[in-house]
Amino acid sequence: MAAQRDRRVGRTVALTLACLLVCAVAFAGAVFVLIPGARDGGATAVAGESPAPSGPQPKAGPTPSPNASLPESPEEPLPGVDTPATPPPSTPVANTGTYECPGYSGIALPVAQVMTDTFAWGNDPPYKVGDGQGNINWRANPYKKPSWYMWLHSLRWLGGGIEAGGRGDRKALTHVMAIIHDWVQDNPYSWKGDIGAWEATMHRTNVLLCARQAVLTGLKVTKLPQQYAWLDKALLDHAQFMIVNWSGKSNHGTDESIALFGVGCTLKRPELKSLAVERLTEAITTAIDPQGSTNEQSVGYGMFNYLLWGRATTALQRCGSDPGPVIAQRRAALSEWLALATKSTGELQQVGDAVAQKPTGAAGTSLDYVASFGKHGTKPRKRAAVYDAGYVFGRTGWGETRPFGQESSYSIRYGPARTLHGHDDHMSITYSSHGRDILIDPGHSGYQLDKWQAWTKSQAAHNVMTIPSAQNTTPVATQLVSAAIAPTWESYSFADSPAPGVTRKREVLVLKDPDLIITLDRGQSTSSQRYETLWHLAPGQKVAVQSPTTAVATKPGDSTKTYLLQFPFQHPVPTDGLNVVEGQEDPVQGWYFPDIFHREAAPVVKFNRSGNDATILSAIVPANSTDKVTFNSRTVGSMFYIDLTVGAHKTTIRVQQDGRLTRIN
Repeated sequence: MAAQRDRRVGRTVALTLACLLVCAVAFAGAVFVLIPGARDGGATAVAGESPAPSGPQPKAGPTPSPNASLPESPEEPLPGVDTPATPPPSTPVANTGTYECPGYSGIALPVAQVMTDTFAWGNDPPYKVGDGQGNINWRANPYKKPSWYMWLHSLRWLGGGIEAGGRGDRKALTHVMAIIHDWVQDNPYSWKGDIGAWEATMHRTNVLLCARQAVLTGLKVTKLPQQYAWLDKALLDHAQFMIVNWSGKSNHGTDESIALFGVGCTLKRPELKSLAVERLTEAITTAIDPQGSTNEQSVGYGMFNYLLWGRATTALQRCGSDPGPVIAQRRAALSEWLALATKSTGELQQVGDAVAQKPTGAAGTSLDYVASFGKHGTKPRKRAAVYDAGYVFGRTGWGETRPFGQESSYSIRYGPARTLHGHDDHMSITYSSHGRDILIDPGHSGYQLDKWQAWTKSQAAHNVMTIPSAQNTTPVATQLVSAAIAPTWESYSFADSPAPGVTRKREVLVLKDPDLIITLDRGQSTSSQRYETLWHLAPGQKVAVQSPTTAVATKPGDSTKTYLLQFPFQHPVPTDGLNVVEGQEDPVQGWYFPDIFHREAAPVVKFNRSGNDATILSAIVPANSTDKVTFNSRTVGSMFYIDLTVGAHKTTIRVQQDGRLTRIN
């Protein structure tokens, strides 16, 4: 029976866990959580492990990524884990020769709950996992959720009891140490066969370090009492596990290296500190490129990496190791990247596995500027930027001529094929204007391998031209063909082949005064297809279809509206070429996830065509509710023109025969 139970748990938990993304839920306070980091792409053979190591052997064998033995792991960003409320200091910290307890980041439970062996995570009801004496059923997983199970094994939920014990509460200290000892006894080295225990190793290591500090302070001693000698042995086992099973150059691997460094610092093992620094030095140039982009394909994980590498710097300095100049240089570039990736509404772009969250900026930085709506910090050097990793971020300004929150901002994705925390969102656009979100990303549904996760990662959940035969195919790269940035407009051209025999091109023109976006989508296939250009709108919007060319989205009581237009370019707009979907479950369409625990219905406007090829010329036009929006289209020779009026603003757009979009006035 026990073997069957373990197999069932293994199958359930093996739903790829992963790292902490901006994953966002705000637990009781305003803490957002990310879940354990994404796996590094290159897998190597896993080194052998001794069944009962007497101590770490840092140089013994390779240090592989666990990819080779796990399915694709959507590392789970949960709310708050390892995400401090304020970033680490930007100035060097004093060398105290110690490793500071990093805290419990929203997972810690009330002491009274810990004392009854009751665990809770996310929005599921608390569950009694033990007998009240610290004897825990470590195979419990009542809600069949990999994240719930992983956070149980992280031991972070003991934080409240550990802190109470450190303040002198002997009863709390005794109980949490009994639970930790129970984990050590019930999960002997190596626990690699249990993916929940494996994924939680770095988190649990930090909890063990925090508990060790609490024993010393709570008992007012300078040396660990003999009765807790098992704790140091457990720390060495955890260090050995992370040595042999390093997750590589991802945020997960970085977190492991910081924890490994903590063990070396605390137990005075210089070889562990040295290996950790070596791995951090190796990882930083992959984790953050010279332009500031991260390798996670997620804006939320970009914010997480900024804070994570700040924590790494502080940990190294505090225990006497020099972090060198590269971490600071790459973090500074990432700070600028994140500032550009912050919407005019004050939140980060929700691109990739990301939840709705605000940026956290160190004083004086460009991140501080956007986090404060321009009140302090340093204004970013650019208004729009194209990044080689596959991101375009732009905005109408930084509040120079209009209020900061009334600027318009956008993002566009392209570049390498999807990996780690990325989505199939190439050519997708997000857009914020008039103080609110206009075009949204679907967000992040978490790490359950279900229809919701499949949808949020899919093309159908993004603002792109979708083609049925391109669904569920291997992700492909998308090329940025051209880009131009002018004072009152930006233009971009993209191309890819999302499936064999299918090509897709998108031209994008972004305007200022009037603020709007024009796109030209062209699809071509060797077989007949249904082409759909999708526009995902924010929850609460009500869409009225006025004609085959025009839909208007409004929110009751709002002072703005959004026109979604399609023009008769090259062919008349079909009478059935526009429809709206919201809150549909089979197939999934028309939803938004502000965080991994909540889901809201949100309308999607579809511009449709059928045939071997399709051309869809669209406009997204936000306006004040009192503004009159009109358009007229005309053909002059080989050129197609659109005259648009938005309130007091008028503009003319030219579409050239090759599809290039240009602002005339």
